[in-house]
Amino acid sequence: MSDTGLDPVMRERLLADPAAILGDRDLMRALVSAREEELGANVIDIRGRAMEALEHRLDRLEATHESVIAAAFDNQSGVAMVHRAVLGLLESVDLAEFVASLQSDIAPLLRIETLRLIVEEAPPLSLPEDVIVAPEGLIERIVAAGRRAPRGTDIVLRPAMVVTRPLHGRSVGSEALLPLDLGGGRPRALLLMGSVEATRFMPAHGTDLLRFFAQVFRLILLERLRG
Repeated sequence: MSDTGLDPVMRERLLADPAAILGDRDLMRALVSAREEELGANVIDIRGRAMEALEHRLDRLEATHESVIAAAFDNQSGVAMVHRAVLGLLESVDLAEFVASLQSDIAPLLRIETLRLIVEEAPPLSLPEDVIVAPEGLIERIVAAGRRAPRGTDIVLRPAMVVTRPLHGRSVGSEALLPLDLGGGRPRALLLMGSVEATRFMPAHGTDLLRFFAQVFRLILLERLRG
């Protein structure tokens, strides 16, 4: 044994590769603590304090890095999910199949529980039975619920409201409202999404993917109406 009390083999290994200690946080923390105990309570080891500060900063950087990676992964996953849903919409051959696929096929692709097309009373249009035909003015009241200054073209993300529960046909925790402009001479329309997750659709979330989906949905719906 050497006068340091260390096993000679271990001592030689550490001298040959000091990074083995420097790269281990627990070992470094133990060494700093031992040094501070040796110095006594009245002496502050600036190097130890600096190492602690750097360690905390590294922890914050790692947490930020993980959050950025998670957000990028979620965004990529969301894009792929919406793309699959759009392809599902394009596979329909007529208006009836297009509307029927919303709840049975497209909602699961979007990982939501409800997906309803709401159209205000429109005698000129021949609509499938799966379309919810609402009284005139209902869509405006639905969009305005819980908002001080709603704008009709906005996508609305919010906790589920009592006023929309009959339209979902089941209890949901959060919902997305996507207004659809079908053009002059056509009634107001709305695409209503519902999720059992209370945090799925929140006002602070981005709406780019939902806006893209709504635009594609609108174009396909117009094409099916013409057909």
